[in-house]
Amino acid sequence: MKRSRLITGTALPSGIAKCLIKVLAPSQFLITVPLRGLTGYRECQVRHWRYYTVHGAKLLSSVRDPEELHQWLEVEQFSKSLQQWHEEDVNIEGDLVPAKVLIVFRELVEKSIVSCNLSSKVTVLESFSSVVRVAVETSESQVEVELVPAVEIPTCWPEKARWPRCLKRWPSQEKVQCIKSLGFDLLARSNYHWQLCFSRAEHILMEGLDEDGGCRRKCFRVMRQMKEDVWCAGNKPVITAYHLQTVLFWTCEKYPRTKDWRCFPEAFLRLVQKLHKCVSQHFLKHYFLKNTNLLKYANTSDLDLVASKLAVFLENPVFCLD
Repeated sequence: MKRSRLITGTALPSGIAKCLIKVLAPSQFLITVPLRGLTGYRECQVRHWRYYTVHGAKLLSSVRDPEELHQWLEVEQFSKSLQQWHEEDVNIEGDLVPAKVLIVFRELVEKSIVSCNLSSKVTVLESFSSVVRVAVETSESQVEVELVPAVEIPTCWPEKARWPRCLKRWPSQEKVQCIKSLGFDLLARSNYHWQLCFSRAEHILMEGLDEDGGCRRKCFRVMRQMKEDVWCAGNKPVITAYHLQTVLFWTCEKYPRTKDWRCFPEAFLRLVQKLHKCVSQHFLKHYFLKNTNLLKYANTSDLDLVASKLAVFLENPVFCLD
């Protein structure tokens, strides 16, 4: 199989401009790179047992089922697919296997760094998993970037994302229809299972936050700055900007009225109280997949340290709200 046709030929030239960049921390980024050659997605209705390793060897017992934030992906779920997706470099028994996709992708990234004469500025980092991370030297400092191949599913909304919940006033029904029409993505970030991603939906929610003249964006901006400067500093923080964004969405849903977001100090304290509760309990629900805990695999000692700093702030928040 011609690997460059699968990733480079079908993904990078036409997809680079559409790459989505997430800032997780000041020196930590996640960039999704769209893959091509898969269209006409439909949900899989039949449950299958898998008895293989990522290298294709047979297992006596089945591979575990994916958690709610993940799913299997079969090439037959697409009405149209390039022949490359059917070949053994990325496919095992009809499944598109993220670990195999990442191996191809990593090799192409390494070749691209050399061919573009970027070896002095970009280095592929060693990893215990298949995830592709690079260190990039900028004019100011070194940053770490995770490059993630993504299958875009712009045609439907996943059945497991039962959103919005009943009788919720935020966001508006018009905004909900717009968001669900944008679909979702599937990210190659693990060995067997593809991770559901709602970047386009989250972008639309953030984009129209303060259409009523509220201070939601200001609250988020200040909370993020406080996290980076005081509560959870460092290059690999246990709490990222994505966690803060999720806290913001839940708080917007609980307090949908315009008047709830007129007074910055009150609105900001509500957000910090929600964050403190989540960090203290080591539990933060994904906004679209309510049974997924975004802090499930976080270091509990690090979470407790952040919780203690948040508690100190909440005892005397005035100095930060002047």
